[in-house]
Amino acid sequence: MKLPSENPVRIIDCLKSLGLTKYEALVYIALLKLVSATASEIHEISDVPRASVYPVIDQLLVKGLVSVSQSAPKRFAAISPEDAISRLMDKIKKDAYFARDSLSLVYKERMNQGLGTEELIWNIYGIGNIKNRFSDLISGAKQEIRIIAHPQFLTPDIQQKLATMANQISIKIITPHWAGETPGKLKVYTIRQPEIPKELDMAKDMMAGGVCIIDSRSVMVILGVGEDDAVALFSESEGFVRFFVRYYNLIFNWAKKLK
Repeated sequence: MKLPSENPVRIIDCLKSLGLTKYEALVYIALLKLVSATASEIHEISDVPRASVYPVIDQLLVKGLVSVSQSAPKRFAAISPEDAISRLMDKIKKDAYFARDSLSLVYKERMNQGLGTEELIWNIYGIGNIKNRFSDLISGAKQEIRIIAHPQFLTPDIQQKLATMANQISIKIITPHWAGETPGKLKVYTIRQPEIPKELDMAKDMMAGGVCIIDSRSVMVILGVGEDDAVALFSESEGFVRFFVRYYNLIFNWAKKLK
């Protein structure tokens, strides 16, 4: 059976990524070409083995992608691609939300039990992954947040999140630059970056970064803000956390004197 595409394999792969098997995809595509078809006709035009046609149709019926007549023999018809893809996408979204919520409960239980004390240091690569982890860490804070950060990490949405959370927990930020007024109870201290020699100008992004301390229990240290060279270390190790809490306090006391 020829598919109406220059790349029929891709159509099959796309449908498989939406939750269909190869045989389900072939049967659905075959039915789209006809007003309706019997199981024997589906076998002939789809290249799906005769013994597999009925089990495949049963699955497509469960997924709501085909309808069946009450005639003898039974005839089957495909729903429109627009409706079919919408149903498959809705199923994926529901499954994704269910998995996210269920796994979040497992993660929160671990955090509440204080099980994150292993002497492990995790690497995080890529500016996008680092920003996502930075945002997640902030969202999980229960008591306090202490940040030393390059302005690139203090995006408007992060600033808004911090301003909202500052009504419930202590938040202190040290940064070379803060755009606009400091909202609410947020405490922001600005320290101007030292001048970088011209010969090291290309290293500015690599030297930038920051430290994020959450509840004196977990720390993320960021080095670099470039798309390719940014890397971060995350740990809940007692020694790692203690070291950067002392480092933060040193910088914070200096920032208070300059303010």
